[in-house]
Amino acid sequence: MSDPVSQQTPDPSQREVEVQELQRWLETVKTWDQTDSAQTRKDICLHLRPLRDFLHKLQTYINSMTSTTEALRRLPLLGQFLGRLCWIPHVTADATSRSLLFQCLWGMYSEEPENAVEAKANQWIRKTLCQLTTDEEDTAQTLMKLLGVPPAEYHLKVLRKMLARLQEQAGTVCTVSCDGNQSCLCDTVQATSEACIPLVTCPEAASLIGALLQRPFTSVKAPLSEDFIQATGSAYSCRLLSLEAPAVVSLWWHSVSSLEDAVLRLMEQVLTDNKTTSHKLQQLISESLLPKACAQHCSIFLVVNDIFSCALKQMEENESLRLLITTFTTHFLKELATQKQQSVPLKAYFPKAPAGVLLPLLTQPSEMPEEAWRDHLTWLSGSLRRLSEEEEEEEDRDGTNRGLPLLFEAWFLLVSSSHWVDVALQLLVSSQDSDCEHLLWLLTFYHHPTNRGHHRDQQLVVVKEAWGHICGLFTAMGAPPLGGGSSLLADLLSPEPQQPSPAPVLILQLLLSSAMFSPLPLSGSTQILLAVVERSGVTLEAACVLGSLEIRLSGGGRTHTLLPRIKALQQALAPNT
Repeated sequence: MSDPVSQQTPDPSQREVEVQELQRWLETVKTWDQTDSAQTRKDICLHLRPLRDFLHKLQTYINSMTSTTEALRRLPLLGQFLGRLCWIPHVTADATSRSLLFQCLWGMYSEEPENAVEAKANQWIRKTLCQLTTDEEDTAQTLMKLLGVPPAEYHLKVLRKMLARLQEQAGTVCTVSCDGNQSCLCDTVQATSEACIPLVTCPEAASLIGALLQRPFTSVKAPLSEDFIQATGSAYSCRLLSLEAPAVVSLWWHSVSSLEDAVLRLMEQVLTDNKTTSHKLQQLISESLLPKACAQHCSIFLVVNDIFSCALKQMEENESLRLLITTFTTHFLKELATQKQQSVPLKAYFPKAPAGVLLPLLTQPSEMPEEAWRDHLTWLSGSLRRLSEEEEEEEDRDGTNRGLPLLFEAWFLLVSSSHWVDVALQLLVSSQDSDCEHLLWLLTFYHHPTNRGHHRDQQLVVVKEAWGHICGLFTAMGAPPLGGGSSLLADLLSPEPQQPSPAPVLILQLLLSSAMFSPLPLSGSTQILLAVVERSGVTLEAACVLGSLEIRLSGGGRTHTLLPRIKALQQALAPNT
């Protein structure tokens, strides 16, 4: 075959050993190209190993050249040698030789041709590769007919073999800390990831994709193609790709958009289902793999927590969202405790939270004796109250409306740790008069964190009044009252339109907590509860709040003692909802 890149004048200064070595191989290839006999095939097989070595040496030499022009000037027979070699099927049938041959051709390709020689060389290389591809397909068709193998089976076996080789490359770890100008194994892995882009929806490629995502790297170069990450994330989000749990976590580490999709999908599942049970909520969170991913990578938790924070600012009264945040945080802390090598401080996961209340709020009630709960809540209430007053005073003094960022972070942390809110509700029922102030303030802060936007101090007055009526109702041992305290309490649950909302959710929580924890018999508590909610017309709301309390309490390990009473109260409310 005559090619356009071989008609060059040798450089007299070229090292003769290289020219002579290439000349010898060219003469050998010419012999192979002239006859297709058994002797020729035998000779090719005997020379395959040294041919591979020479092609590898040639590839290194080509890559060391500054341009194709320089390579052809030093080795004028190079184009003719490669051109003839491409049309010897017993050479191109060998995977290693074919790969080296193609890399030599690609090394001669100029991305930006500087002269007519390089432009013509590019044209010839493209034509040669195109013909080789067509010829390979024809050979495959002939082989399928000869072996009697269906095309689908043949191509599937070829695909699996190709994927196995790619996965072998993906398993090689780069141990050299190279800079951006050096060639390293990361280049091969990146090329492998690019080759997988058309295969992201192919089930056979899932194992390779998972291996690529989990591959460690030390190079400063990006180990995986951005297009590969984007295609993989899109396929996984659309349920067109199935990945093992470790690979999913690695995908989120590589792709923030995929992580955001997973968090938003979890939120949608929870917020659109009005009948989510405790078991269902915990199952959704666990199956999402997000708590496990957050425990393994602090950066993932920061993204997830920021999404929850932004959502809470927009839907601060959404009880389902609060339940999701609380339950998710509990699952995350459990996963974090199982990490064998946990060197990241807790503050790194909550960098914006006030340091003084971080650990006390994240401590689970089960991690301390019950007799210490009251003092712990009193301290928490006092600390949060001082923080809120200092933030609000500073804002008033500055005359700005900066949004009280530190106060919001403290409140967000309380929402994330609302098991202490449930403990406060339980203790309030058995509290002495002197203990009520701290607990009621903490509960009011949970529902109304600021004065300017939420009228916290005004709501606290209403809540104290409501709590007084509730105490009066549940200390009466007679028949359920139809007037008096129940009437006043019903008025607080159903305010006039021009009045600010007096936190019906909080008042209902106080009422339901008294029904659950009161020493009164269940029948008496049920009658009082029904009398109040029916009079105020909030039976449906009471059922929702009771369901939320059940979900939160189940996370604290106390459901086993409260479950029969909760179920009885739910059944009493059911006919009226």
